Amino acid sequence: MTISTRGTAVVTGAAGGLGRAIATALHADGWRVLLTDLDAEAVAAAAAPLGGWSRALDVRDETACAEVAAEAAGADGGLGLWVNNAGILATGPAWTHDAATRRRLVEVNALGAMNGTLAALAVMRRQGHGHVLNVVSLAGLVAAPGETVYAASKHALLAFSLGILTDLRMAGVRGVHVSCLCPDGIWTPMLHDKLDDPGALASFTGTLLTPERVAARAVRLARRPRPVVSLPRWRGVQVRLLDTFPRLALALLPVVRAAGRAGQRRQAGRVRPDPS
Repeated sequence: MTISTRGTAVVTGAAGGLGRAIATALHADGWRVLLTDLDAEAVAAAAAPLGGWSRALDVRDETACAEVAAEAAGADGGLGLWVNNAGILATGPAWTHDAATRRRLVEVNALGAMNGTLAALAVMRRQGHGHVLNVVSLAGLVAAPGETVYAASKHALLAFSLGILTDLRMAGVRGVHVSCLCPDGIWTPMLHDKLDDPGALASFTGTLLTPERVAARAVRLARRPRPVVSLPRWRGVQVRLLDTFPRLALALLPVVRAAGRAGQRRQAGRVRPDPS
């Protein structure tokens, strides 16, 4: 492990995609990073160039989250940051998902992040400092068409995050922070198979982000906690407006559908080989 100037940061879902990018950016910023993921081999490979510290973790397991938090707390510098990044996506009308799919979305995206948050806070409240950074999504700010159950799980995470931050302040805990990062669609494996999926149109309506750009914003947020940050900022304003006026959102649905399909075509043109 490298010598850290900031303490230990735990990142969930860090075997690839955004989680790996966040872990890499935090490592470069001076954190000792403990990478966790359901896939033990993949997360070990991701951790190798960053000091080699990884653990298999199913965020749905409350006890396992507590064990990871205790391990991080025992390292030099203690547990300074916990990033709840692990998440899954299922698209299409909610009635097309079976009960197991709906349950898994809520258990990973909402309850899993709650488990991680509470495990981290058990340590941070005792030591009097620390920061939990929850990767939410713009879908946590608006009911994204085609991603209904996913959006519901992210709404739950946003409400939990802001509520528990309030609970901390009401309890007189000032040195522990909770932040929510709400990025637009990110070009990660979560969307790689969605270029022709009408249920994923909402993820392609705005600025499709790179994992590195979101990771850079996560590092800045780790340095300066804020309750809610959207990326890009204008998209946060836009979706909050639609959330405030649901009748307007319904009326604009044809525009949203057209914008999403155009976004899918643009991205397909970037990543698919020219047939000629």
